Parts: sequence; C-alpha cells; structure tokens
Amino acid sequence: MELLKVSSRSSPNSVAGALAGVVRQHGAAHIQVIGAGALNQAIKAIAIARGYVAPSGIDLVCVPTFADVEIDGEGRTAIRLMVENRSGTVVDATDHAASPLHLDVTDEHVVDEALDLTTH
Repeated sequence: MELLKVSSRSSPNSVAGALAGVVRQHGAAHIQVIGAGALNQAIKAIAIARGYVAPSGIDLVCVPTFADVEIDGEGRTAIRLMVENRSGTVVDATDHAASPLHLDVTDEHVVDEALDLTTH
C-alpha cells in the first residue's frame, strides 16, 4: 500500500492532492506521522481530500494504528492512518505502478513531485 509521510511543516492542501490521487489510482493509502503537529496536518489533509474525491463517488474513511519505526538508529512510535474508500472498491482501477509508491510529503519540493506522480 502507498505510504505518504507527513510532517508538521507539510501543506494540508498539497498532501490532500497527493492523497486524492493515490486513492483514485490504488483505492487506499497509508499516511505516516510522528508527533502532534504532523498528525494535525494529516487530519486536515484527509478532510480536504474527502472534498476532492466525493464528486467521484469516493467516501474516504480513516483507520488509525501505531507503527514502530526507526529514525537515525532510534526507535520511535509513529501513527499510521489507513485512508480508503468506505466501500472498499477502486473507482479508477488503472494500475500505474508496478512497485509500491512511497511519498514523503514533508518537503514542498517533494510534494510537487508527488502530485505529478499521482495525478496522471
């Protein structure tokens, strides 16, 4: 499943665009955050993305879980938000990627590239 990494500096609108594109293509995505600020940005992005995909008949839902990750050799606990269409069906079933897509939307430059990858 596609993984979008979000930080407290991520733009919710940019993350929402990337998320909407991934969900349209693949039916679901994981958002990974560490910290309250990052979680805040991710939740705002999910709310915005719901508005982007609703006209296509996609009803996004979010399921939170914990994940143990290693950053710079240090163990951390992240929150992963699984975002998927409530019905579980993919509206646009075109498969554009043979391998998993990992998008780090913590940097504005990377966000622009992520949007280019997910909107084609």
